[in-house]
Amino acid sequence: MKKIVVLGGGYGGVVTSKHLAKLLKKDKDVEIQLIDRNPYHTLLTELHEVAANRAPEDSVKIELKKIFAGQKVDVVLDSIDNIDFNAKELRSEQNTYKYDYLVIGSGCKPTFFGIPGAEEHALTLWSYEDAVRLKEQVRRMFSEAAKVKNPAKRRKMLSFVVVGAGFTGVELVGELAEFRDELCKEFFIDPSEVRLVVADMAPKILPILPDKLIEKAAKRLRKMNVEIVTSAKITGVTPSSVQLGEGQELEADTIVWTAGVEGSELVGKLDVKQEGRKRIVTNDKLQSVDHEDVYIVGDNIFFIPEGETRPVPQMVENAEQAGPLIAHNIHADIHGKPKKSYKPGFHGTMVCIGSRYGVANVGLPNKMFMLTGFMAMLSKHMINMYYLFTVAGFAKVWTYMMHEFFHVNNRRSFLGGHFSKRSPNFWLLPLRVFVGYKWLEEGIDKLPKILKDPSNIFLIPAAPHADAVSAASEAAGAVTETVDAQAAASAVESASTAVTALPVPGFIKSMVNGVMDIFFYTPDGGYTALATVFQFFMVFAEIAIGIMLIVGLFTAVASAATVALGVMIWSSSMASSEMLWYMTAGVALIGGSGSMFGLDYYVLPWLKKQWKRIPLVRRWYLYTE
Repeated sequence: MKKIVVLGGGYGGVVTSKHLAKLLKKDKDVEIQLIDRNPYHTLLTELHEVAANRAPEDSVKIELKKIFAGQKVDVVLDSIDNIDFNAKELRSEQNTYKYDYLVIGSGCKPTFFGIPGAEEHALTLWSYEDAVRLKEQVRRMFSEAAKVKNPAKRRKMLSFVVVGAGFTGVELVGELAEFRDELCKEFFIDPSEVRLVVADMAPKILPILPDKLIEKAAKRLRKMNVEIVTSAKITGVTPSSVQLGEGQELEADTIVWTAGVEGSELVGKLDVKQEGRKRIVTNDKLQSVDHEDVYIVGDNIFFIPEGETRPVPQMVENAEQAGPLIAHNIHADIHGKPKKSYKPGFHGTMVCIGSRYGVANVGLPNKMFMLTGFMAMLSKHMINMYYLFTVAGFAKVWTYMMHEFFHVNNRRSFLGGHFSKRSPNFWLLPLRVFVGYKWLEEGIDKLPKILKDPSNIFLIPAAPHADAVSAASEAAGAVTETVDAQAAASAVESASTAVTALPVPGFIKSMVNGVMDIFFYTPDGGYTALATVFQFFMVFAEIAIGIMLIVGLFTAVASAATVALGVMIWSSSMASSEMLWYMTAGVALIGGSGSMFGLDYYVLPWLKKQWKRIPLVRRWYLYTE
């Protein structure tokens, strides 16, 4: 039995474990174990949204058990204190874990560069707990400042300094600027009293980006009334200030440190070759240069690719590309196949400045494109959703879309508030019942006709190649009987006064006629047996849809069927203008109209619970939270 242990449930650990499970799912003699101190995977790149109250707290967490549901990965909750490479053991306070292959992805922690007071007095933003703590601190400062009359004390309480103008710092201060506006309204504070500062020892913000994008980012921050302090010689941090040397300081009761990271405390204690700030040196296979059975993933990697002068960056894409390679190399080693070398090709970087603006430098490794505003935010959201889909499938992508696009307060979305307006479902109750009644009325009206003479086909137009007089007569009868087949036709006196159907583009009409000619028409212009069956189906579908809408059972399905049948009847050139009303009403009713005085209120929660119990559903995340 071979045992693979992945240490850390961050980006690198999760991606590596997913690929190991896929590659080794048929290997009965291989065990995969992922160890982390938390039961969830944290989306570190989204922490600023929680800290500034844009996204709900749970939005940045994905339960590890859900990620690996139905997969060959055993999730263990423990905090590893030491690794004995000679004995091939990981040790915690109470347990010991043996391994044949070890993947270290324990991540990083904030580094304070030895600046006095920084670690003791500054908040950080490197965990879920950090984000929640910071949100509570900001809200508490506004709440207490609203009661303070002393101008100096009030000014310090309403001052917020973010140290570090890299991606984390800039994204955080941009979100705080929007959070400031919300809190000022809530606590009746003039926004001019609030001071937001982002400070860095570097000469410019976001130094990894092209100068053009840096200028746009700085312009946006200043537009949001954020002060930018660069080339700052930070010499210390006190409970109420950031000291800049030469007697200068930035006074604030809230100081957030985002100025850099270093390897985790565990990595710092390991007896392996390290470079940079506690990063483990690897070869091109991402194995530790000291132990070939130990692989390194994510921020812990120190590897300089061929032709490069700098080590791979500590960014999510590095973890996403390293994970599959490590999984391949472990699989190759187990099966005696050749390993691959790590040749990363990064596709750029993105930073959002608040919820509605961003800058991005993205593309292929040899061709980058600069994006700003809407397109930059769109690219960021698309990449986030792609990652979430690979990790937790449809379920997490759906949740992400809800809190980023649809369940958004104060228009804090790059789409504005156009998709976030929610109305109570009881306003749809009269429309749902009325549309259901009209469907039921039409179905019951047609039922005696098809039962009396099943060969009387009036819901399908006559064959285009039939006898002209006969065709005209049958078409007129069809229009007078159904026109829209859903009660959209007006009463007609005769075939000569039939209601005119909605126009259909020629290419659609041609395709529909071709299909109907195959299935419904005989060579002599008559109807096939399938046409009779189809007509029965249409009538019973009208009755079923009507009942479902009236009682509010599976209303989303019934409403979608309303739209689909409307499109089908229109494409067959048998829909009157009233069919447009049916289709638009169907669209309006799709979104949960059955939850108000309908059976969906009781049935759907029960079905959802039963659905999530199906192993295949859990395995492929085919559910919503």
